[in-house]
Amino acid sequence: MSDAAPSGRRGRSARRERRQAGPAGQAVPYISRKLPIYDVLGEEGVLKIEANADRILAEIGLEFREDPEVLRIWKDAGADVDGERVRFPKGMLREILKTAPSQFTQHARNPARNVEIGGNNLVFAPVYGPPFVTDLDQGRRYGTIEDFRNFVKLAYMSPWMHHSGGTVCEPVDLPVNKRHFDMVYSHIKYSDKPFMGSVTAPERAEDSVAMAKITFGEEFVDQNCVMIQLINANSPLVFDATMLGALKVYAKNNQACIVSPFILAGAMSPVTVAGTLSQVLAEAMAGCALTQLIRPGAPVVFGAFVSSISMQSGAPTFGSPEGSLLLNGAAKLARRLNLPFRSGGSFTASKLPDGQSAQESAQTILATLQSGVNFALHSAGWLEGGLCSSYEKFVMDADQLGMMHVLAKGIEVDDETLAMDALQEVGPGGHFLGAAHTQRNFESAFYRSSIADNNSYEQWLADGELDAARRANGKWKEMLRSYTGPELDPAIDDALISFMAERKASFPDSNV
Repeated sequence: MSDAAPSGRRGRSARRERRQAGPAGQAVPYISRKLPIYDVLGEEGVLKIEANADRILAEIGLEFREDPEVLRIWKDAGADVDGERVRFPKGMLREILKTAPSQFTQHARNPARNVEIGGNNLVFAPVYGPPFVTDLDQGRRYGTIEDFRNFVKLAYMSPWMHHSGGTVCEPVDLPVNKRHFDMVYSHIKYSDKPFMGSVTAPERAEDSVAMAKITFGEEFVDQNCVMIQLINANSPLVFDATMLGALKVYAKNNQACIVSPFILAGAMSPVTVAGTLSQVLAEAMAGCALTQLIRPGAPVVFGAFVSSISMQSGAPTFGSPEGSLLLNGAAKLARRLNLPFRSGGSFTASKLPDGQSAQESAQTILATLQSGVNFALHSAGWLEGGLCSSYEKFVMDADQLGMMHVLAKGIEVDDETLAMDALQEVGPGGHFLGAAHTQRNFESAFYRSSIADNNSYEQWLADGELDAARRANGKWKEMLRSYTGPELDPAIDDALISFMAERKASFPDSNV
């Protein structure tokens, strides 16, 4: 049994894959959708949800815990502050949000990798936050800094990934209070795509900004967005001191915050879509508006991470119809505020890169494209409800992202695509394989999956009877073997290394 297809077959396939994907590490541009947005929430419904959110804000309010400075900011802005509970007059937050940009550029170390966040654009970023990693060879285990670097390299190598992301996995072999240095450095060193900063403590946010200033220059960072970061509400209706501290650092430095309620409906919000959307809107408006009080005009993104739970077991569920409805409705609420929107990804509760994971992730990533999402975190690698970053799932998901790029283009109609010359050449009863039009266009005519097996049964047997996960296992290994990193100015590299060494030496290791 041969490990390779016949040279002629493989040669054609290899050339086709290269044409589809481009050179290693060469990303295609972020998506500018040509498809219309699919809208499931009518005008009457959205007005009722907005009115309900206004009542939540005015009658119930939100808590901003252990941050007297934020409470003073809200009081000075005209909110009703009672202890840590803040209530907002109707229309107050919408007025504050008028200074927020509807679209902004996140600059990459390589300007060719810059992304536009907002408008009709969609940016894919990898999985974020799992403490565990898994692959078919070593199984499930705690993540390490080596795993972290590997996922950064895979995101860099994937032509369909526009962004390097943030905590692609937790490197638990490093101290909690110092691992952010190595994570941010890995994004800068091993990729030249845009990246995210640390939010686990205000001082770690400050370190991230300092490293960005070394990389981009202090004045450039002050005037431009070079990092985007995830600020989660502690739903229901709470922002904690950690998230508030990070938000203040980044907003003050003109860096983008994704203010994102983290909700499992039925536990952290009502069981209904409309009730949950009301809560999402109230939480997101409050957090987004706070960035504008700190620095008017600072980039901010309306976020929504919303799924549901099993009412039988209490376990999180993903890829559900309710999840797609929540994503779609939240996207419309963000557009009505004229804010960029973050949601979606390739979610699954499955423990393996199997049929369940493919089905649930496909359900979510398609809704992500159709609903008008601008920034899609968790687009590749997510497994086990976000507890695990999977090497195989990463490349399987990335293949789906390539399909989304093609779908987003819609149907192009011009003289070439109408193909009248081909129809005239072939006529009734012929075939198009040898037509001049086919010869001109066959190389780019259809998307070619890097994971799917479309050969005959006999050829599949001869190639080793590999399922999708095992084909993906070979794919990510091949990608890492062929990785060649982007150039980084040695002076910047030295300055980053010196900064990290000095900062790490200034305080003891801690796992808090």
